[in-house]
Amino acid sequence: MLSSLRWPAVALALVTLFAACSDQPAPAPEATAAQDAPAAPLDAETMRQQARARNVEIIRDDYGVAHIYGKSDADAVFGLLYAQAEDDFPRVERNYIWALGRLAEVDGEQALFSDLRARLYMTEIEARQAYASAPDWLKTLCIAFADGLNYYLRTHPEVKPRLLTRFEPWMPMYFFEGSIGGDIEQVPLAGIEAFYDRSREEILAGLPVADTPAPARPEAAEPSGSNGIALAGKHTDSGNTLLLINPHTSFYFRSEYHMVSEEGLNAYGAVTWGQFFIYQGFNEDTGWMHTSTYADFMDEFVEDVVTRDDQLFYHYGQRLRPLALATETLKYRDGEAVNERRFPLLRTHHGPITHMQDGQWVATKINWDPVNALRQSWLRTRQKDHAGFREIMDIRTNSSNNTVFADSSGNIAYYHGNFMPRRDTRFDYSQPVDGSNTATDWQGLHTVDEIVQVVNPASGWLQNCNSTPFTAAGDDSPRREDYPAYMAPDAENFRGLHAAMLLKDFADSGDDKMSMDELIALAYHPALPAFDVLVPGLLSAWESEGSAFPALAEPIATLAEWDRNVAVDSIAMSVAHFYGLAILDDWQRGGPYSRMQWIQGAGERLGAAQRLELLAGVVETLEADFGSWQTSWGEVNRFQRLSGAIDLDFDDDQPSLPVGMTTGRWGALAAYGSKPGSDTRRLYGYRGNSFVAVVEFGDRVRAMSLLAGGQSGNTQSPHFLDQAERFINRDFKDVAFYREDVEARASRRYRPGE
Repeated sequence: MLSSLRWPAVALALVTLFAACSDQPAPAPEATAAQDAPAAPLDAETMRQQARARNVEIIRDDYGVAHIYGKSDADAVFGLLYAQAEDDFPRVERNYIWALGRLAEVDGEQALFSDLRARLYMTEIEARQAYASAPDWLKTLCIAFADGLNYYLRTHPEVKPRLLTRFEPWMPMYFFEGSIGGDIEQVPLAGIEAFYDRSREEILAGLPVADTPAPARPEAAEPSGSNGIALAGKHTDSGNTLLLINPHTSFYFRSEYHMVSEEGLNAYGAVTWGQFFIYQGFNEDTGWMHTSTYADFMDEFVEDVVTRDDQLFYHYGQRLRPLALATETLKYRDGEAVNERRFPLLRTHHGPITHMQDGQWVATKINWDPVNALRQSWLRTRQKDHAGFREIMDIRTNSSNNTVFADSSGNIAYYHGNFMPRRDTRFDYSQPVDGSNTATDWQGLHTVDEIVQVVNPASGWLQNCNSTPFTAAGDDSPRREDYPAYMAPDAENFRGLHAAMLLKDFADSGDDKMSMDELIALAYHPALPAFDVLVPGLLSAWESEGSAFPALAEPIATLAEWDRNVAVDSIAMSVAHFYGLAILDDWQRGGPYSRMQWIQGAGERLGAAQRLELLAGVVETLEADFGSWQTSWGEVNRFQRLSGAIDLDFDDDQPSLPVGMTTGRWGALAAYGSKPGSDTRRLYGYRGNSFVAVVEFGDRVRAMSLLAGGQSGNTQSPHFLDQAERFINRDFKDVAFYREDVEARASRRYRPGE
């Protein structure tokens, strides 16, 4: 259930900054006479950090992956944060600058409303209160989190933070989920800015403000999300369950770590920079893959606000409730100066006021329970079977994710969401509801048994690709009519169709025993089902109107002969990609049609001549940019990592690698989102497959993994780009999970501070 604080926190940061720090401590200063004086006594914090460091050993393997061994769980957390700071302190810091609502202090005034959004949902005082309410064991982990980062800064004085010179144990209360699209990011900044970018007097006087402006339409933005697949032993060559962990994030958003303690922790997988738990990963017996959900777990309430005796109230049933009002001061950088602005924080019991609609104030309610969210995020990494994992799910704070699960006991499971408010189905919660009507309030949470799920389906397989759960297990999928509409409004997408088709065909075939390598091959299957719609429609348009476009005869012939698979040497792929982007040019995220529906409806919206005109424009662009429309996909689509900067830019004159993958828009399971740089002809990868792992749960767990680029954000590190060619060629590395395997592949071993 919701905590008593009830104000949602920042769930996520989009981070990729240059890591300018060395892996080695700074050289000792030259000796001086003053050094002969007795050393100052160590403070309690320093002694605590040094004691933790003595309890931790970090072993870096041949790919730079840090295997952290601690006596206690808190020791492992300490070592994890220290290792993350070694790998990319700027990304760790950036996540917390953003999450704490202090981004404007480094990025300037344009970031003020991002900061205000964070403070609307939680102030520092409330974060400290949340931390104070946590159980002692969780406080201990939070202290270890802060100690690990502070000890890194203490022992690396050459590292100069942009803003945060000290980390505090309450800070994880702001950053507890790990998802790339956490709850708070779904609250549009445009509405907050339109409402709050006025004087306090104007806001409190209830003066009208324009409705929330529509967000700028992204340029057919790359889909965010992930793929998860689980296979029961009946469909594997070993008889053991298999799990695909395939998040689609911005590249370098997470890295790969292994945490072990003498208290029973032994978890491996992807960690979002700055967090102290394995977000997507596995232990010896269980594995968990989170995919972003489109389940409806947050709502907007239109509030009827009135003034009485110079105070603000809002109608709730037959009574007036006082509208909570506080003041928050935000700082922002202005050149070399730091200025301040004061904002009112306005809240009802539904949540903070985030925008206006039709002249009325609107509150946005999202999941807010940071202590229990951290409990759930940590405890799920320690479970030994589905029963234990399912019990942890009863905490019900994982709001923005679905879960694909497998264990060594032979279980596979899929849960669509986790935090699911119970609502009155008379109301349409896909739209703002009347906050003055008490019947629209959330009525507690659904139990986990009541949410959409599949456990051990007869089909023997499960998949989710940020798609509808009603195709998750083929004929054994849940039925839409058994659940309230708000539980699963998710549309189908081409990735979901692709995965379900491959798994069904495999299960129905006579050869239905899959190996780990074969699951990898399935996860990289080259077919692009979107073009099974677009290309036949284009060929049909050519048949009817082609005489008016004689210059398109060869491109049409190339597309007609294409097998609609992505390949590095495919000319048709280059033509089809840009044609598909032209079809999506006027599609708008959040509109009445999903991306897949928009593509499927292209033939109805566009006449034959219009489609051929779009193709003619593609041919013209390819000829202008590359000298010929007959340009292979690998010449267009590239991988390049020139720095660790958050806003990656690219350069056609610098080395890059051809990539035979493509965007998830077209149904590619192995998604590779690419875009041009500020001054490039070529497209360069920036999101999609990032951390990828395939795990087999038997008597001993076995896994293989890949990272985009490498483990480190430091351009001088040997692990900055050492996985780039493996990433492109799908050449997975074996995971060193057991101590003897880690020892055999050790490239460096040390304690924090050494």
